[in-house]
Amino acid sequence: MMKRFACVTGADRGLGFFLVRWLLENKYTVFAGRYLEESQALETLKEQYLEQLILIPLDVGSSESVKRAARSIAGCTGHLDLIINNAGIIDQADDATMLVDMDDTALARIYNVNTLGSLRVSNALMGLLLQGKHRLIVNISSEAGSISRNRRINMYGYCMSKAALNMQSSLLHNHLRVMGGQVMVFHPGWLQSYMSGEKNEEASVPPEESARKIMGIVQEHRKHMGEEPAYLDLDGNPWPW
Repeated sequence: MMKRFACVTGADRGLGFFLVRWLLENKYTVFAGRYLEESQALETLKEQYLEQLILIPLDVGSSESVKRAARSIAGCTGHLDLIINNAGIIDQADDATMLVDMDDTALARIYNVNTLGSLRVSNALMGLLLQGKHRLIVNISSEAGSISRNRRINMYGYCMSKAALNMQSSLLHNHLRVMGGQVMVFHPGWLQSYMSGEKNEEASVPPEESARKIMGIVQEHRKHMGEEPAYLDLDGNPWPW
């Protein structure tokens, strides 16, 4: 049986870490994109999965970093089966409404990581993905990317970055579909994540639960194959664009 290879960005902690752990437990060899130089959780996991887990320094906000990571991955494998674009950030400056001065530097940084980051990664790894059997990309989006469900009056940077990620997913899905591949987009729930730097304790969904549910749906990805990419919540329900 051909070895299965996956790449996960933002793997240091939170959802990304638990996606990596699930993939390792299910016999994937995983390239884990590590943003933080010291990630104790990943180091501990590496001790358990010496051969299966390959830690790759990766800042999706930097083209140079993404290209370096892609070269490292290509040095280890001739194909990828799965790319999970999970890395994302938020910024306190994004709490601003239209009634105050907005910090467009912060907004551009959010967009650079959340939207262009996944585009850089998918683009740099496309050659390897097309050599794989499944040709599957999973983009971790948010309910915040849904225009028709939006009720907010702030978080311009984050919401716009996720809506743009959704459009990116649609463009890429149109292309991959004719080559036997597909893109899936997930609203991962209100996560107890570290996107702001601190763990969000108020949130309702533990990241390990979100990872398990997402990967359960991903395992049946062909069921969700259609003209549009699947945009789903944790229960597999379609989310409106």
